[in-house]
Amino acid sequence: MIKLNARQLRDVGEAEVSEKIKQVERHPIYFILENIYDTYNIGGLFRLADAIGVEKIYLCGQTEVPPNSRIKKASIGTYKVVPWEYKRSAGEAIADLKFKSPSFAEATAGKQKSKIKIIAVEQSKKAIRYTKLEYSFPLALIVGNETSGILPETLDTVDTIVEIPMWGINKSLNVIVSAAIVSYWIMNRLKDKSACDF
Repeated sequence: MIKLNARQLRDVGEAEVSEKIKQVERHPIYFILENIYDTYNIGGLFRLADAIGVEKIYLCGQTEVPPNSRIKKASIGTYKVVPWEYKRSAGEAIADLKFKSPSFAEATAGKQKSKIKIIAVEQSKKAIRYTKLEYSFPLALIVGNETSGILPETLDTVDTIVEIPMWGINKSLNVIVSAAIVSYWIMNRLKDKSACDF
């Protein structure tokens, strides 16, 4: 597959996108963005989602949605190639994922369908270090608001909370950085292992 640079991604038309999307290898990983205020962060998360081939992004709550001009700019056009959907709350996105059969199930006909795991990336007393969890596909990563994090009621619905250790004064990393660290850790663990056979 031919990779596009930033200018090509910004300029690619909607008709071309539909053909290019078919060439992307999607992985059974979903992003749920809850109340992300900074449109730069939203655009950056679209870039990350494209980089690892996520199945879909859910934009939830007070998170802005494309075609917001700042999301367009920060995403360098990846908002056009990463499937996304708006939900009023992260709870609705979680319910949607648990109710619907993941699209990859069709490709694995005859195999036992795995239950999706919902994982929050958040600092919490209930959290475990992100490197200590045994990951398996399918899964969804939830990231939250830049100031207040993931809502407590959302944390009550997840399967696991993982955190990135912080050794300085600052409590947390930027939401894009946090999502990138955890998602690349997951992909490195699962992409080339039999866990990808679902």
